[in-house]
Amino acid sequence: MLTRWQSLVAALLVGGSASVMAGNDGQSRVNELLHAAPEYRETWTGLVKREERLPDWVINLSGASTEQMSAVTEKGEKYLVGPLCETADSCRNKRLIVAFSFDKQDAYAMLVEVPAGLPADKSPTRHDTVRYLGKPNEGMQALLQEELRKDPNWY
Repeated sequence: MLTRWQSLVAALLVGGSASVMAGNDGQSRVNELLHAAPEYRETWTGLVKREERLPDWVINLSGASTEQMSAVTEKGEKYLVGPLCETADSCRNKRLIVAFSFDKQDAYAMLVEVPAGLPADKSPTRHDTVRYLGKPNEGMQALLQEELRKDPNWY
């Protein structure tokens, strides 16, 4: 039989672990998501299944991800958003911005490609090709674009 003190400690531990789990949502990287929870894999698989001609690193979210995802809100809904690059060296040329709803039921992405060999003094925004995945509405498109603009090398 638990004492009052043990019950209090147990309640605090359970409550604390729930807070840690909730806080950990922003500690993931895009290339870790499909292994983090089966719901992410199911949602992403459903999204890419409806798309044509995607590179393997996009289909598998297996590129380089050096930044942690962040929690953002779009029209009252919370999303986990972050970047993924084909490789660490090709981030200027091949980048994916991914957004997953907190309930893991919806996913959207923006694939951005810039011609290889574009001189560093040329603006990537004037030479990029953007492709949206998952049919994001205008608000979600703006959210994905804003995430891309956080990169100081993107002008």
